[in-house]
This record gives sequence, structure tokens and C-alpha cells, in this order.
Amino acid sequence: MTQKIALVTGSVRGIGRVIAERLEAKGWTVVRHAQTAAELEGLAGVAGDLAEASVPEALIAKVVERYGRLDALVNNAALTTRSNLETTDAGLFDRLMAVNLRAPLLLIQAALPHFRAQGGGRVVNIGSSNAYCGERNLLAYSMTKAGLMVLTRNLGDAHGAEGVRVNQLNLGWTLSDSEYALKISEGLPPDWPERLPKSVAPSGGLQTPEDVAAMVDWLLSDDAPRVNGQVWDFEQYPLIGRNPPKDVA
Repeated sequence: MTQKIALVTGSVRGIGRVIAERLEAKGWTVVRHAQTAAELEGLAGVAGDLAEASVPEALIAKVVERYGRLDALVNNAALTTRSNLETTDAGLFDRLMAVNLRAPLLLIQAALPHFRAQGGGRVVNIGSSNAYCGERNLLAYSMTKAGLMVLTRNLGDAHGAEGVRVNQLNLGWTLSDSEYALKISEGLPPDWPERLPKSVAPSGGLQTPEDVAAMVDWLLSDDAPRVNGQVWDFEQYPLIGRNPPKDVA
């Protein structure tokens, strides 16, 4: 049985690491990705700054050269730099667009000939619920994730007949290590995940990286052969049309 090869970008920590570990447990050979070789810390992987236009093609070439094929790509790496209208300058905007939107495009573009040669391939783009509007301090980031939705739907439609499946998960609030630390740095108490009101977390808690990894695993598996060009809102309440309780003291 041919070993399946998957490249997961941004996979040495956080959600990407958990996705990689889940796929490995399911029998995939996972190629990790980090911005620098030092970050890989001995893991089998490739390194490169996705803000550089030449890096995506080079990463795909390295994977195929090393393993002889590429069956799946998970575009997880992203910058979540905070910004609003007043603080989003051209440099910040260009860097977020390069990493969060251009890099997934170029990675899929470079992978496509190999997918075609193998009779198909699978892509999961990690998006965000911020794509629909976004928080006030996530202007540039939200714009990149909105563009990623169009990329996903367009490519799923354009290349589905070739056996190339492209889907996206729009993540809601996820309790990753980095998110926990960020909220602490913004002044929340150490037990903030347990203090969330039901209006924010109706299930009683935030989704976890393990929840995300399970969904990615399913989308890449043979159990979802006809799911293509879809954007899944991975949240515990409806994102569109929701009218949360307006408690008045």
C-alpha cells in the first residue's frame, strides 16, 4: 500500500502540531513545516518563510524530491497580527496577505502537477470565522481569511473533476496554547477559559486543537470523497443570523 504523504504548514507548534500528530497516528507520513530549520528540532520537515514568494514552490519541490509524491496539503500557517484601520500600514497588510493568502495559492499551484500525475490530491485550508467580518482589531487578518474562502471555493470548482479536493475550516475561538497565552498577556486571569459565559461558549468550553485535527483528518480521508469546494464554519453556534441574548442588568 502506497504511503500517503501530507505537508502541513506551520506544524511545529499549536494547532498545526496537533493536526500533524493526528495524521501521523492515522498512518500518514507528515512533513512538518517551520519558518526556520532550527524550529524543526530534528523533525522530518522543510523550512522557509512563506512571506517570500519563491518559498512555496521550493517547499513542494523538496517534499516531492524526498518522498516521491504528495497526497495532501494542509495550509495552516498564518499570521494573526492585530491591526485596525489606523494601524494597518502597507507593510503589515502586504506581509499578512503574503503569508495568509498568497502562500496557500502558490503552494496549491506548485502541488497541482503532482496531484494530477497521481490522479488527485487533497487540500484543507485553515480559515477563520473572522472571514465574515472580524473583530475590530483583526482587520488585515480578517481580510486575508475572506480571500482564502474564495480561493477554496474557486479551486474546488475548477479542479474537482481532476480529483483535486479543496476544502476549508473556518475556525471559531479555539483554545490553543498561543491563544491561552495571548489572553493572559491581554489581562485575563489564568482561569479565563473556565469563566466564559454560555453566550460565548454554549457547550461549556472552547473547541480544542484536537477537535480541529479530527475534522482535518476526516476531510483528508477516504470517508469524505465527495466533499469539495466547501467552507465549513467550525463553531458551536451559527455564525450567520445569530442574535445572542442581550442581558440587561
